[in-house]
Amino acid sequence: MAKNTALGRGLGALIDDGSYEVQKGNRGLSGTSEIPVSSIRANPFQPRKEFDPEALEELSRSIRELGIIQPVTVRKTDQGYELISGERRFRAAQMAGLENLPAYVRQADDKAMLELALVENIQREDLNPLEVAFSYERLIHECGLTHDTMSARVGKKRSTITNYLRLLKLPDALQAALRDRRLDMGHARALAGIDDAQRQMELFGRVLELGLSVRETERLARGQAQPAPKASPKEPALPGDFAERRSWLSQRLQTKVEVRRDGKGKGKIVIGFDSDQDFHRLLELLQGQG
Repeated sequence: MAKNTALGRGLGALIDDGSYEVQKGNRGLSGTSEIPVSSIRANPFQPRKEFDPEALEELSRSIRELGIIQPVTVRKTDQGYELISGERRFRAAQMAGLENLPAYVRQADDKAMLELALVENIQREDLNPLEVAFSYERLIHECGLTHDTMSARVGKKRSTITNYLRLLKLPDALQAALRDRRLDMGHARALAGIDDAQRQMELFGRVLELGLSVRETERLARGQAQPAPKASPKEPALPGDFAERRSWLSQRLQTKVEVRRDGKGKGKIVIGFDSDQDFHRLLELLQGQG
């Protein structure tokens, strides 16, 4: 049986296709074995502790109707079997009341168990960036994987892995925002490039307040200030008699009047009006002055 593409590149490379069981003479569902659900216990190294109850119920209903489409993977222990991957399917199968579960049985020590569970966890699409980063960190420190090996395991570029690991250096408040999805990966990656925690928090505040894009955040993180609006050239002050005449004209017309004059004596008079009716009122006043 070919490897199920749904497993993902990294996990598929770690899980065999069931040939271990076939070589041992246990014929089952195309290289799998039917194992009593009651003999399986959850993976003690499972990094994911919470599962959406509604999603589990939906999967359970699907299993009742269609059965298990993708077998779980287990290892043999003295007490029965221990789950390596497929905990959602295992829990949903329990909810559906299944007595037996199709499973690949493979040999794995505790380190391999942890590695497989972490790699499977990274392949999930509903993780927030911080959960992915913690999984990468555990693969390095607890499983002893190098960046190159880990890149091959999960099918990600080294630079991608490095960007995730840098998130773990962010202040706690920013990590919480990332966990709660108030901060996305692009903005967090830009903030992680700043060495000063206080400046990270200040820029985070600006991101929220001004709704900065990722590109704008990256520019600020590199120390490139946002371009300030160009100030209009300052007009020279009006001579005293001009100011007096402006005030007189404003009172006479009962509206705001502006007088603009440059240093060479050229300028213009701007008369404001509030409505079409006000415009015609001003016209009549001006015509009467003619």
